[in-house]
Amino acid sequence: MELTLLTIENPGELNLILGHSHFIKSVEDLHEAMAGTVPMAKFGLAFCEASGPCLVRSSGTDPDLVELARKNALALSAGHTFIIFMRDMFPVNVLNAIKAVPEVARIHCATANPVQVILAETGQGRGILGVIDGFGSKGLETEEDVAARKGFLRAIGYKL
Repeated sequence: MELTLLTIENPGELNLILGHSHFIKSVEDLHEAMAGTVPMAKFGLAFCEASGPCLVRSSGTDPDLVELARKNALALSAGHTFIIFMRDMFPVNVLNAIKAVPEVARIHCATANPVQVILAETGQGRGILGVIDGFGSKGLETEEDVAARKGFLRAIGYKL
């Protein structure tokens, strides 16, 4: 078995969701979940097929984001993995809809942080062992940090 550390290419620190699914139907169902949850959603998604022709399947509403998803999915080449890039929205807007897709087995991360993926490769194929999402902790939250966090959430409309 060989271990590989792959950095997800994400110019502009777009929000992304990286997950694991189990059926070719995932491409259409993930597209419908995205488009049905956020009107005018701008996204691109790609899915690594794990049997038959083992193609990277893709869909989306933004050609640049579809291409970015395709490029990253091919770099991952891990069976049944999907990646979704989105613009002008946050994963929190769609995460429950994505998790509710019957084919979705796991969400590895939902973030705009830099992401590294730990892959294992055998003679059969590749799989995701885990992800490194962002950076390590630098300290403990102070009262000023609490106030800043609460202010930010209210400023962007996620809390009243």
